[in-house]
Amino acid sequence: MRELIHRYGKDLSESDIAHLHMLVGDWQVLSDIASADLILWIPDGEGRFLAVAHTRPASGFTIHLDDVVGLAASPMRSGMLTAAFAPDSRPEVPEVRWAGSYSVIASALPVRHEGRVVAALTLEINIQSLRVFEQQEQWFHQTANLICNMISQGSFPSASVPPTSMHGMPRLIDGAINLDAEGRVLDLTPNARSCLRRLGLREEVNGAVLAELITEVVQDQSQVDEALPVVIMGKASWVAEVESPAGTVSFRALPLEDNGERVGALLLCRDVSEMRRRERELMTKDATIREIHHRVKNNLQTVSALLRMQIRRSDSPEVKAALGEAERRVASIARVHEELSQTASETVDFDNMISRLLRMSAAMAATDQLVETDFVGSFGVIDADTASVLAVVISELVANGVEHGLADHGGKVTLEAKREGTELDVWVRDDGVGLGDKPLSGLGTSIVRTLVRGNLKGAIDWSSPEEGGTQAHIHAHIEEEAN
Repeated sequence: MRELIHRYGKDLSESDIAHLHMLVGDWQVLSDIASADLILWIPDGEGRFLAVAHTRPASGFTIHLDDVVGLAASPMRSGMLTAAFAPDSRPEVPEVRWAGSYSVIASALPVRHEGRVVAALTLEINIQSLRVFEQQEQWFHQTANLICNMISQGSFPSASVPPTSMHGMPRLIDGAINLDAEGRVLDLTPNARSCLRRLGLREEVNGAVLAELITEVVQDQSQVDEALPVVIMGKASWVAEVESPAGTVSFRALPLEDNGERVGALLLCRDVSEMRRRERELMTKDATIREIHHRVKNNLQTVSALLRMQIRRSDSPEVKAALGEAERRVASIARVHEELSQTASETVDFDNMISRLLRMSAAMAATDQLVETDFVGSFGVIDADTASVLAVVISELVANGVEHGLADHGGKVTLEAKREGTELDVWVRDDGVGLGDKPLSGLGTSIVRTLVRGNLKGAIDWSSPEEGGTQAHIHAHIEEEAN
């Protein structure tokens, strides 16, 4: 829509375009209550009119089975649209025309913004979709006419219209209530009556002030939506929810005006009890998962503290070194669970935690020399299981580089990561003494090989670059769902 408007709507400002987007974002209620296809038209600068948006009713038969966006208006529609673009135009009287195998009631109205006609809107109704219930048809028809007049006067949609993507936004087919200017119920659909019954309103509501009835429902609730009073009175174009012991209903108000004077409101309602119940279950599940990760992290930190105590009590250098390595591995896994305890998902943004893990691994290695660390590249988002394994592998490689390559004179350890889809390459480099003739047969090396091959479905190799030092290269496969 924006592309078509920018291409053909040369006379429209950004403010005009924003108004048209708001209209299209909120015009489904008019389409449903009028059982009409709505098409938005702008002049193309060459004497024709171009369709830039189209919606179909959920409450009746559609007119256009094919997409009309981007097409020019027919000569019959062009006459209606030309009249709609006149400076003093008003919504025209609908006309009946024959469209193949069925009759169509068609009308056009101007779309005004800041006093100017910026577009035109056509309503086309398949006569087969007209309702058989005369009373309901009458108030639906009157409400549709009021909304059309508000569009032509530039007062619909409201600048405070709620986002249409809001979860559980009520629609006409979910339930509709017709209120007068004082908030009294004039008419309502069967689905709306069911929504009110779900809240516990068993008595007849016609002629009653809805706000008074709702107040009795929520008076014992500790938390009440602050927008509720103005919504159920129909005074503000917004949404609010009412929760009772029996259920939860979402309300949306569309104030109705006639020549600038508020005459009532269309109140849409939807029973969202099951939706909110599932959301609460998910929130409880997420909170439970976070709590589990938090407790695992605390338990691992306790194990790490016990290992440190045992290190201080031991007189054997070999035992101290072995327990130190065990403590570092436990601390690496604890770091992953600490990250998971702060998020609702089972994935980790590994880049956020790797810098601290890198420094911690270098600092805990058995050396008194100064060691610098550096991280370049990106791991991306990784699932929790893979993150735990990867944290242990990187910690082992960094510690090995520090202990065996930089133990005598210090230096720098660089971690580099490159992620392309499900493929991950990791390099751990140090500028130490290099591999030399030393065999790679220690416990740390065995742990790394096993984890890379078994858990990461990858391979690892060590080399001595020409510039010196040692480089370990890991090529791993990260599952697709980790993205």
